[in-house]
Parts: sequence; structure tokens; C-alpha cells
Amino acid sequence: MAAVTGEVSWFCCGSAWGPCASTGRGACGTCTSGNFQHAWPNASAACLAITRPDTCGTSLSRRTCGFVHYTTNLCNGARVGTSIADCGPQTDLFCGERACCGSSCGTNRIIDLTPAAYSAIASLSTGLRPCSVNTV
Repeated sequence: MAAVTGEVSWFCCGSAWGPCASTGRGACGTCTSGNFQHAWPNASAACLAITRPDTCGTSLSRRTCGFVHYTTNLCNGARVGTSIADCGPQTDLFCGERACCGSSCGTNRIIDLTPAAYSAIASLSTGLRPCSVNTV
């Protein structure tokens, strides 16, 4: 998979951690806010039917539970490796949304990180960052 550029956001799952109350364990049944995990819009056919990144012009490879992606914050170059634990973000709800840091920009939410993973590359208070996602 070639690197994909877009936006990274964060979400809560599993046991209470940091700003998160206890919630569901995600589509894979393993998601925990305190682990380095993420949600991917094409984790299954059923997931893709909900998230529809294609309606925003974004093509994402099918990757299933446990697959590892590497997300790089384009604002500061920080990088984190995480495994798929849920379906999301619902990209089609945010078509055209754009996050920038100076001239580094990302359009369309392509990956949701757990708070532990997001805080490894950015402050949770930022909410969204431009990013690149790849498999190496």
C-alpha cells in the first residue's frame, strides 16, 4: 500500500482511560483506549458499506483486524504504529474536511487512533491533524 494522505482523529473504546469512559470494544472485540490501536474505514465489506471513503474520492485497501499501519503527523513528523481494532472513521460524513499545519494539509478522515496512540503523535486537544498512513 502506498502512503495515503488525509486526516487523523481519535476515538474512545474499551475500558476507561484518560479522557474516555468505558465503552464498547469495537468491531474486532479487542479495542482499548489505552492501547496503540486504530479504526480503519475498510476493515471489512460491512465496514466499507458504512464508512464509504470512496464517496470522498479516497481509495483505501482492505485491511482486517490486527493489521498494523503507521501514521505520521504531518505537523511534527511524529510517527506511531497501531493495529486495527475497529471500523471507522465514517469518512463520508466528513468529505472535504481539511486540517492543516502551515502548508502541510490533509483532507478527509482516513484513520481514527485510540487516545494512547494519538497522544504519542499529537496533543489530544488538537482533535485532528493532517497525516500520512502506510504499512512500513
